[in-house]
Amino acid sequence: MTFLIIMTILFYILSTAEYLVYLFVQRDRLSKIGYALLAAGFFWHTLLVGYAFLRSGSIPVHNLHQTLSLAGWTVTGFFLAFHYRYPFKLLGLYAAPLAATMMIISARLPMEPDRIQDSLKSIWVVFHVVVIFIGEAALAFACGVGILYLVQEHAIKTKKRGFFYRRLPSLEFLDNTGYACIITGFTMVTIGLISGFLYAKTVWGRFWSWDPKEVWSGIMWLFYAVLLHERLMVGWRGRRSAIMSIIGFLVLMFTFLGVNFLLQGHHGEFTQW
Repeated sequence: MTFLIIMTILFYILSTAEYLVYLFVQRDRLSKIGYALLAAGFFWHTLLVGYAFLRSGSIPVHNLHQTLSLAGWTVTGFFLAFHYRYPFKLLGLYAAPLAATMMIISARLPMEPDRIQDSLKSIWVVFHVVVIFIGEAALAFACGVGILYLVQEHAIKTKKRGFFYRRLPSLEFLDNTGYACIITGFTMVTIGLISGFLYAKTVWGRFWSWDPKEVWSGIMWLFYAVLLHERLMVGWRGRRSAIMSIIGFLVLMFTFLGVNFLLQGHHGEFTQW
């Protein structure tokens, strides 16, 4: 397992370095190499996740080490797939270091979970967790695109055709890309929450138990539902949508990590997801 972790981190760091060089040099060959290195890291990461799954017999989210690793895996996988539809090369400079950071932190945490509940060894749990994580990865990229939108907008408004202006795409492209990330993320999170409610009914006998993770997941869902409603009905686009996507990601991060450390519930009792 240690070897797989090292190889994963190595390729993610190499990809980060390559994308950083691409930021300054702007040659397509460099972005392709960065993408290939990230794909290689994803290959080793997939072996790592698969090994952990086979070893425990359940989706590996039983402690913070496993949770961060799976989050890094879904972030990388989402970028590799999303890149085909939206060839935003510079977004690799967001994906690669984000995945590398999560894996480096994960590697420094205790690897063995205290215990694994038999109730978590279910295909419903696998589906619920994977779909939720993919959705959250998409929303993480919506945040990244939102930040880049604000950077490009600032460059245009100040009429400074500087470093980032020449390297970032148009505001319209950034807005449409961020919107696609939000739509994808919201859809996946919705499916994940529904599957979680159904599974909760079979395990705890009720769809909703006011568990802190459930409450904050509901708050996060409502936040993005309002954002999409206002975009479609009122016309929230551009700057306002970018800012809201960043705030939404902060809510997501508290739901993902903060709840487990600050609040108690049956999600945090057995796992860190």
